[in-house]
Amino acid sequence: MTTIQPREPGLADAARAGPAGLYSPEAACAPVISTGWPHRDDFTPFVTTGTSLTDCGTELAHIDWQSVISSREAGLHPRGSAENRILRPAASIPAGVNDALCGLDQASITLVVRAVRHANGQRPADHASF
Repeated sequence: MTTIQPREPGLADAARAGPAGLYSPEAACAPVISTGWPHRDDFTPFVTTGTSLTDCGTELAHIDWQSVISSREAGLHPRGSAENRILRPAASIPAGVNDALCGLDQASITLVVRAVRHANGQRPADHASF
């Protein structure tokens, strides 16, 4: 059984600070943090923390995204959970698994977001019936 472990209050901040300035890892952190993964005992083995060398005070976290994906594919995370549905696409961005989502221009981003929303039951208002 997976449990939520109380972790130091700054873990989410450290997970955001660690990849600061790197678009793909930054993008992955928000949904993963929002769904509570950094506080789960089946996720914490993939998170390492340290202190910034430049200011000696900022806590930084590194998430081993490739190991997260490998663990998920091995069935070590509950597949039916909403949290798990977020984990795979989020982790695939910085791990380089889903390069289809990186490097898109604004028009393409809009089309992909629209398609994802539609696939999840949010049909666009201007959708033509077939």
